[in-house]
Amino acid sequence: MRILITTDLYTPAINGVVTSIVSLKKSLEKLGHDVRILTLADYGYINEVDHVYAVSSLNVDKVYPGARVKLFSDRSIIRDLIEWQPDVVHTQSEFSTFRMAKRIAQYLNIPIVHTYHTIYEDYTHYFSPSRTTGRKIVSLFTKRVLNDVESVIAPTNKVQNILNNYGVEQPINVIPTGIQLERFHERISEEERRAFRAQYDIPEDAFLLVSLGRLGKEKNIEEILFFLSLLKQGVHFLIVGDGPNKFNLMNKVKELGLDSHVHFTGMVSPLDVAKYYQVADLFVCASTSETQGLTYIEALASGIPALCRADESIEDVIINGQTGYQYHHFKEFESALYALMKNEKHYLELATQAKDFVTRYYSSQAFGLQVSSIYGQAVESFHSNQKMQMHM
Repeated sequence: MRILITTDLYTPAINGVVTSIVSLKKSLEKLGHDVRILTLADYGYINEVDHVYAVSSLNVDKVYPGARVKLFSDRSIIRDLIEWQPDVVHTQSEFSTFRMAKRIAQYLNIPIVHTYHTIYEDYTHYFSPSRTTGRKIVSLFTKRVLNDVESVIAPTNKVQNILNNYGVEQPINVIPTGIQLERFHERISEEERRAFRAQYDIPEDAFLLVSLGRLGKEKNIEEILFFLSLLKQGVHFLIVGDGPNKFNLMNKVKELGLDSHVHFTGMVSPLDVAKYYQVADLFVCASTSETQGLTYIEALASGIPALCRADESIEDVIINGQTGYQYHHFKEFESALYALMKNEKHYLELATQAKDFVTRYYSSQAFGLQVSSIYGQAVESFHSNQKMQMHM
Protein backbone atom coordinates (compact mmCIF):
# COMPACT_ATOMS: atom_id res chain seq x y z
CA MET A 1 0.00 0.00 0.00
CA ARG A 2 1.21 3.54 -0.78
CA ILE A 3 0.75 5.74 2.30
CA LEU A 4 1.19 9.50 2.48
CA ILE A 5 1.72 10.83 6.02
CA THR A 6 1.27 14.59 6.45
CA THR A 7 2.50 16.55 9.45
CA ASP A 8 3.25 20.20 10.22
CA LEU A 9 6.31 19.14 12.24
CA TYR A 10 8.92 16.47 11.53
CA THR A 11 12.57 15.76 12.20
CA PRO A 12 14.90 17.31 13.26
CA ALA A 13 12.22 18.75 15.58
CA ILE A 14 11.66 16.74 18.76
CA ASN A 15 8.31 16.11 20.44
CA GLY A 16 5.87 13.28 21.04
CA VAL A 17 4.12 13.71 17.69
CA VAL A 18 7.37 13.54 15.72
CA THR A 19 8.50 10.49 17.70
CA SER A 20 5.19 8.81 16.95
CA ILE A 21 5.42 9.52 13.20
CA VAL A 22 9.02 8.35 12.91
CA SER A 23 8.10 5.12 14.70
CA LEU A 24 5.05 4.61 12.47
CA LYS A 25 6.98 5.22 9.25
CA LYS A 26 9.66 2.68 10.17
CA SER A 27 7.20 0.03 11.27
CA LEU A 28 5.02 0.45 8.15
CA GLU A 29 8.08 0.18 5.90
CA LYS A 30 9.10 -3.03 7.66
CA LEU A 31 5.64 -4.38 6.80
CA GLY A 32 6.35 -3.68 3.12
CA HIS A 33 4.37 -0.46 2.66
CA ASP A 34 5.64 2.46 0.57
CA VAL A 35 5.56 5.53 2.86
CA ARG A 36 6.22 9.20 2.13
CA ILE A 37 6.13 12.22 4.43
CA LEU A 38 4.74 15.66 3.54
CA THR A 39 5.78 18.28 6.07
CA LEU A 40 6.76 21.94 6.57
CA ALA A 41 10.25 23.41 6.87
CA ASP A 42 12.04 26.75 6.61
CA TYR A 43 12.49 26.08 2.89
CA GLY A 44 11.05 23.59 0.41
CA TYR A 45 12.99 20.44 -0.43
CA ILE A 46 12.67 16.77 -1.38
CA ASN A 47 14.73 14.14 0.43
CA GLU A 48 14.50 11.19 -1.95
CA VAL A 49 16.46 8.89 0.38
CA ASP A 50 14.09 9.23 3.34
CA HIS A 51 11.06 10.05 1.14
CA VAL A 52 10.42 13.38 2.89
CA TYR A 53 8.74 16.24 0.99
CA ALA A 54 8.94 19.63 2.72
CA VAL A 55 6.97 22.77 1.84
CA SER A 56 8.45 26.15 2.75
CA SER A 57 6.81 27.70 5.83
CA LEU A 58 7.06 30.24 8.62
CA ASN A 59 7.55 29.39 12.30
CA VAL A 60 4.65 30.78 14.39
CA ASP A 61 5.56 29.16 17.69
CA LYS A 62 4.06 32.06 19.66
CA VAL A 63 0.57 31.10 18.46
CA TYR A 64 0.93 27.47 19.48
CA PRO A 65 4.03 25.37 20.36
CA GLY A 66 5.63 24.01 17.20
CA ALA A 67 3.11 25.68 14.89
CA ARG A 68 4.11 26.52 11.33
CA VAL A 69 2.23 28.23 8.48
CA LYS A 70 3.03 27.42 4.85
CA LEU A 71 4.22 30.35 2.74
CA PHE A 72 3.78 28.92 -0.75
CA SER A 73 2.00 25.93 -2.18
CA ASP A 74 5.19 24.43 -3.72
CA ARG A 75 3.06 23.00 -6.50
CA SER A 76 5.87 20.83 -7.88
CA ILE A 77 6.05 18.94 -4.56
CA ILE A 78 2.29 18.44 -4.45
CA ARG A 79 2.30 17.39 -8.10
CA ASP A 80 5.00 14.76 -7.45
CA LEU A 81 2.96 13.26 -4.62
CA ILE A 82 -0.21 13.20 -6.72
CA GLU A 83 1.65 11.45 -9.55
CA TRP A 84 2.88 8.88 -7.00
CA GLN A 85 -0.81 8.10 -6.36
CA PRO A 86 -1.05 7.13 -2.68
CA ASP A 87 -3.85 4.79 -1.59
CA VAL A 88 -4.53 6.64 1.66
CA VAL A 89 -3.48 9.86 3.40
CA HIS A 90 -2.72 9.75 7.12
CA THR A 91 -2.85 13.26 8.58
CA GLN A 92 -1.10 14.05 11.86
CA SER A 93 -1.91 17.77 12.18
CA GLU A 94 -5.09 19.85 11.86
CA PHE A 95 -3.56 22.90 10.23
CA SER A 96 -1.47 23.67 7.11
CA THR A 97 -0.57 20.14 5.97
CA PHE A 98 -4.13 18.97 6.65
CA ARG A 99 -5.42 21.43 4.06
CA MET A 100 -2.84 20.14 1.57
CA ALA A 101 -3.75 16.54 2.43
CA LYS A 102 -7.42 17.31 1.84
CA ARG A 103 -6.71 18.69 -1.65
CA ILE A 104 -4.59 15.64 -2.55
CA ALA A 105 -7.21 13.21 -1.23
CA GLN A 106 -10.04 14.95 -3.10
CA TYR A 107 -8.08 15.02 -6.36
CA LEU A 108 -7.18 11.30 -6.12
CA ASN A 109 -10.51 10.26 -4.58
CA ILE A 110 -8.86 8.48 -1.62
CA PRO A 111 -9.65 8.44 2.13
CA ILE A 112 -8.01 10.36 4.95
CA VAL A 113 -7.16 8.72 8.27
CA HIS A 114 -6.35 11.21 11.03
CA THR A 115 -4.49 10.82 14.32
CA TYR A 116 -5.65 13.34 16.91
CA HIS A 117 -2.50 14.00 18.94
CA THR A 118 -3.13 17.19 20.86
CA ILE A 119 -5.72 18.15 23.49
CA TYR A 120 -5.91 21.79 22.42
CA GLU A 121 -8.15 22.85 25.29
CA ASP A 122 -5.10 22.42 27.57
CA TYR A 123 -3.29 25.01 25.45
CA THR A 124 -6.01 27.68 25.23
CA HIS A 125 -3.81 30.12 27.18
CA TYR A 126 -1.83 30.53 23.94
CA PHE A 127 -4.80 31.93 21.98
CA SER A 128 -7.72 32.75 24.34
CA PRO A 129 -7.89 34.48 27.75
CA SER A 130 -11.02 32.45 28.58
CA ARG A 131 -10.72 28.66 28.98
CA THR A 132 -14.49 28.25 28.37
CA THR A 133 -14.37 30.23 25.14
CA GLY A 134 -11.18 28.44 24.14
CA ARG A 135 -12.79 25.04 24.65
CA LYS A 136 -15.79 26.00 22.49
CA ILE A 137 -13.45 27.16 19.73
CA VAL A 138 -11.48 23.90 19.95
CA SER A 139 -14.65 21.79 19.91
CA LEU A 140 -16.08 23.47 16.82
CA PHE A 141 -12.72 23.48 15.03
CA THR A 142 -12.11 19.79 15.77
CA LYS A 143 -15.56 18.70 14.51
CA ARG A 144 -15.10 20.74 11.34
CA VAL A 145 -11.69 19.22 10.58
CA LEU A 146 -12.63 15.62 11.37
CA ASN A 147 -15.76 15.87 9.25
CA ASP A 148 -13.45 15.46 6.23
CA VAL A 149 -11.81 12.20 7.35
CA GLU A 150 -12.87 8.59 7.02
CA SER A 151 -11.47 7.36 10.33
CA VAL A 152 -9.82 8.77 13.48
CA ILE A 153 -7.02 7.28 15.57
CA ALA A 154 -6.85 8.29 19.24
CA PRO A 155 -3.68 7.40 21.20
CA THR A 156 -5.63 6.85 24.44
CA ASN A 157 -9.14 6.40 25.85
CA LYS A 158 -8.85 9.93 27.24
CA VAL A 159 -8.58 11.38 23.73
CA GLN A 160 -11.44 9.19 22.48
CA ASN A 161 -13.70 10.43 25.29
CA ILE A 162 -12.84 14.05 24.55
CA LEU A 163 -13.65 13.62 20.85
CA ASN A 164 -16.94 11.91 21.73
CA ASN A 165 -17.81 14.87 23.98
CA TYR A 166 -17.06 17.21 21.07
CA GLY A 167 -19.68 15.32 19.07
CA VAL A 168 -17.26 13.80 16.55
CA GLU A 169 -19.21 11.26 14.47
CA GLN A 170 -16.39 9.51 12.58
CA PRO A 171 -15.24 6.05 13.77
CA ILE A 172 -12.60 6.44 16.49
CA ASN A 173 -10.00 3.72 17.06
CA VAL A 174 -7.79 3.75 20.17
CA ILE A 175 -4.25 2.70 19.23
CA PRO A 176 -1.39 3.42 21.67
CA THR A 177 1.72 4.75 19.94
CA GLY A 178 4.53 2.23 19.73
CA ILE A 179 8.18 3.22 19.94
CA GLN A 180 11.52 1.84 18.76
CA LEU A 181 12.46 0.13 22.01
CA GLU A 182 15.93 -1.11 21.12
CA ARG A 183 17.84 2.07 21.94
CA PHE A 184 16.17 2.32 25.35
CA HIS A 185 17.07 -1.28 26.19
CA GLU A 186 20.78 -0.74 25.61
CA ARG A 187 22.32 -0.09 29.04
CA ILE A 188 24.96 2.55 29.65
CA SER A 189 28.02 1.54 31.63
CA GLU A 190 28.49 2.50 35.27
CA GLU A 191 31.46 4.62 34.22
CA GLU A 192 29.32 6.52 31.71
CA ARG A 193 26.58 6.93 34.32
CA ARG A 194 29.05 8.50 36.76
CA ALA A 195 30.40 10.82 34.05
CA PHE A 196 26.89 11.98 33.14
CA ARG A 197 26.13 12.80 36.76
CA ALA A 198 29.42 14.59 37.26
CA GLN A 199 28.68 16.75 34.22
CA TYR A 200 25.70 18.25 36.09
CA ASP A 201 27.23 18.19 39.60
CA ILE A 202 24.93 15.38 40.76
CA PRO A 203 26.39 13.14 43.52
CA GLU A 204 26.94 9.51 42.50
CA ASP A 205 24.79 8.20 45.36
CA ALA A 206 21.95 10.76 45.02
CA PHE A 207 18.43 9.50 44.28
CA LEU A 208 17.77 11.28 41.00
CA LEU A 209 14.40 12.22 39.49
CA VAL A 210 14.17 13.09 35.80
CA SER A 211 11.63 14.79 33.56
CA LEU A 212 12.08 15.07 29.82
CA GLY A 213 10.24 17.18 27.29
CA ARG A 214 9.26 20.65 26.24
CA LEU A 215 9.30 23.16 29.09
CA GLY A 216 5.86 24.67 28.67
CA LYS A 217 3.46 26.00 31.30
CA GLU A 218 1.05 23.12 30.63
CA LYS A 219 3.68 20.58 31.81
CA ASN A 220 3.21 21.78 35.41
CA ILE A 221 6.84 21.20 36.47
CA GLU A 222 6.35 23.85 39.14
CA GLU A 223 4.35 21.30 41.12
CA ILE A 224 7.28 18.87 41.24
CA LEU A 225 9.57 21.69 42.36
CA PHE A 226 7.16 22.67 45.14
CA PHE A 227 6.92 19.05 46.30
CA LEU A 228 10.71 18.77 46.42
CA SER A 229 10.87 21.83 48.65
CA LEU A 230 8.55 20.05 51.14
CA LEU A 231 10.49 16.79 51.32
CA LYS A 232 12.38 16.02 54.50
CA GLN A 233 14.91 13.92 52.63
CA GLY A 234 16.73 15.68 49.80
CA VAL A 235 16.65 14.25 46.29
CA HIS A 236 18.02 15.63 43.04
CA PHE A 237 15.97 16.55 39.98
CA LEU A 238 17.24 16.59 36.38
CA ILE A 239 15.11 18.66 33.98
CA VAL A 240 15.88 17.67 30.38
CA GLY A 241 14.67 19.88 27.55
CA ASP A 242 13.96 23.50 26.72
CA GLY A 243 10.97 25.74 26.13
CA PRO A 244 9.24 29.04 26.87
CA ASN A 245 8.76 28.32 30.58
CA LYS A 246 12.42 27.59 31.34
CA PHE A 247 13.18 31.08 32.70
CA ASN A 248 10.20 30.94 35.09
CA LEU A 249 11.25 27.48 36.27
CA MET A 250 14.79 28.63 36.98
CA ASN A 251 13.42 31.53 39.02
CA LYS A 252 11.15 29.13 40.91
CA VAL A 253 14.15 26.94 41.74
CA LYS A 254 15.97 29.93 43.26
CA GLU A 255 12.84 31.07 45.10
CA LEU A 256 12.45 27.63 46.72
CA GLY A 257 16.14 27.33 47.57
CA LEU A 258 16.67 24.27 45.38
CA ASP A 259 19.65 25.54 43.37
CA SER A 260 21.96 22.72 44.45
CA HIS A 261 19.39 19.97 43.87
CA VAL A 262 17.76 20.90 40.53
CA HIS A 263 19.74 20.67 37.29
CA PHE A 264 18.77 21.97 33.83
CA THR A 265 20.31 20.34 30.76
CA GLY A 266 18.75 22.42 28.00
CA MET A 267 18.02 20.74 24.65
CA VAL A 268 19.78 17.42 24.18
CA SER A 269 20.47 15.25 21.13
CA PRO A 270 17.74 12.70 20.32
CA LEU A 271 20.52 10.10 20.15
CA ASP A 272 21.32 10.71 23.83
CA VAL A 273 17.77 10.72 25.20
CA ALA A 274 17.93 7.11 26.46
CA LYS A 275 21.06 7.94 28.46
CA TYR A 276 19.28 10.71 30.34
CA TYR A 277 16.62 8.28 31.50
CA GLN A 278 19.16 5.67 32.56
CA VAL A 279 21.31 8.09 34.50
CA ALA A 280 18.29 8.71 36.76
CA ASP A 281 16.38 6.54 39.25
CA LEU A 282 12.80 7.69 38.73
CA PHE A 283 10.79 9.44 36.02
CA VAL A 284 8.39 12.13 37.26
CA CYS A 285 5.66 14.15 35.54
CA ALA A 286 2.92 16.45 36.84
CA SER A 287 1.28 17.18 33.48
CA THR A 288 -2.37 16.39 32.73
CA SER A 289 -2.16 17.69 29.14
CA GLU A 290 -0.67 14.53 27.63
CA THR A 291 -2.49 12.58 24.94
CA GLN A 292 -0.20 9.59 24.82
CA GLY A 293 2.74 10.24 27.16
CA LEU A 294 5.55 8.81 25.04
CA THR A 295 8.12 9.98 27.59
CA TYR A 296 6.41 7.74 30.18
CA ILE A 297 6.82 4.75 27.86
CA GLU A 298 10.43 5.67 27.05
CA ALA A 299 11.26 5.89 30.75
CA LEU A 300 9.72 2.49 31.50
CA ALA A 301 11.53 0.97 28.51
CA SER A 302 14.78 2.37 29.93
CA GLY A 303 14.22 0.38 33.11
CA ILE A 304 13.16 3.09 35.57
CA PRO A 305 9.73 3.32 37.26
CA ALA A 306 7.53 6.42 36.98
CA LEU A 307 5.80 8.65 39.52
CA CYS A 308 3.19 10.85 37.82
CA ARG A 309 0.13 12.93 38.51
CA ALA A 310 -2.99 10.79 38.06
CA ASP A 311 -4.57 11.24 34.67
CA GLU A 312 -6.81 9.26 32.34
CA SER A 313 -4.17 9.32 29.60
CA ILE A 314 -1.78 7.11 31.61
CA GLU A 315 -4.23 4.80 33.39
CA ASP A 316 -3.08 1.84 31.27
CA VAL A 317 0.63 2.75 31.44
CA ILE A 318 1.50 3.82 35.00
CA ILE A 319 -0.04 1.04 37.08
CA ASN A 320 0.30 1.50 40.84
CA GLY A 321 2.69 -0.98 42.35
CA GLN A 322 3.59 -2.51 38.97
CA THR A 323 5.21 0.06 36.68
CA GLY A 324 5.26 2.96 39.11
CA TYR A 325 2.71 5.14 40.91
CA GLN A 326 0.12 7.81 40.15
CA TYR A 327 -0.51 10.51 42.75
CA HIS A 328 -3.29 13.00 43.44
CA HIS A 329 -1.61 15.16 46.08
CA PHE A 330 1.67 15.68 47.91
CA LYS A 331 1.17 12.98 50.55
CA GLU A 332 0.72 10.33 47.88
CA PHE A 333 3.74 11.66 46.01
CA GLU A 334 5.86 11.58 49.16
CA SER A 335 4.69 8.11 50.21
CA ALA A 336 5.39 6.55 46.80
CA LEU A 337 8.76 8.27 46.49
CA TYR A 338 9.99 7.09 49.87
CA ALA A 339 8.70 3.56 49.23
CA LEU A 340 10.91 3.40 46.14
CA MET A 341 13.88 5.11 47.76
CA LYS A 342 13.98 2.99 50.91
CA ASN A 343 13.00 -0.45 49.62
CA GLU A 344 15.57 -1.59 47.04
CA LYS A 345 13.83 -4.93 46.42
CA HIS A 346 10.53 -3.20 45.67
CA TYR A 347 12.29 -0.67 43.42
CA LEU A 348 14.04 -3.36 41.38
CA GLU A 349 10.80 -5.32 40.99
CA LEU A 350 9.01 -2.27 39.57
CA ALA A 351 11.93 -1.43 37.27
CA THR A 352 11.90 -4.95 35.82
CA GLN A 353 8.12 -5.06 35.50
CA ALA A 354 8.10 -1.64 33.80
CA LYS A 355 10.54 -2.75 31.11
CA ASP A 356 8.71 -6.04 30.49
CA PHE A 357 5.32 -4.28 30.34
CA VAL A 358 6.40 -1.81 27.66
CA THR A 359 8.05 -4.51 25.57
CA ARG A 360 4.83 -6.50 25.60
CA TYR A 361 2.34 -3.72 24.79
CA TYR A 362 4.11 -0.74 23.20
CA SER A 363 6.42 -2.09 20.52
CA SER A 364 6.56 -0.31 17.16
CA GLN A 365 5.74 -3.60 15.41
CA ALA A 366 2.36 -3.89 17.14
CA PHE A 367 1.70 -0.21 16.41
CA GLY A 368 2.37 -0.60 12.68
CA LEU A 369 0.15 -3.66 12.35
CA GLN A 370 -2.81 -1.98 14.04
CA VAL A 371 -2.54 1.23 12.01
CA SER A 372 -2.11 -0.74 8.78
CA SER A 373 -5.36 -2.55 9.55
CA ILE A 374 -7.15 0.81 9.98
CA TYR A 375 -5.92 1.91 6.53
CA GLY A 376 -7.45 -1.18 4.96
CA GLN A 377 -10.77 -0.59 6.71
CA ALA A 378 -10.77 3.09 5.72
CA VAL A 379 -10.14 2.36 2.04
CA GLU A 380 -12.88 -0.27 2.00
CA SER A 381 -15.49 1.87 3.78
CA PHE A 382 -14.62 4.96 1.72
CA HIS A 383 -15.22 3.26 -1.63
CA SER A 384 -18.22 1.33 -0.30
CA ASN A 385 -19.87 4.59 0.80
CA GLN A 386 -19.17 6.13 -2.60
CA LYS A 387 -20.90 3.23 -4.40
CA MET A 388 -23.93 3.60 -2.12
CA GLN A 389 -24.15 7.31 -2.87
CA MET A 390 -23.96 6.65 -6.61
CA HIS A 391 -26.98 4.29 -6.43
CA MET A 392 -29.09 6.63 -4.30
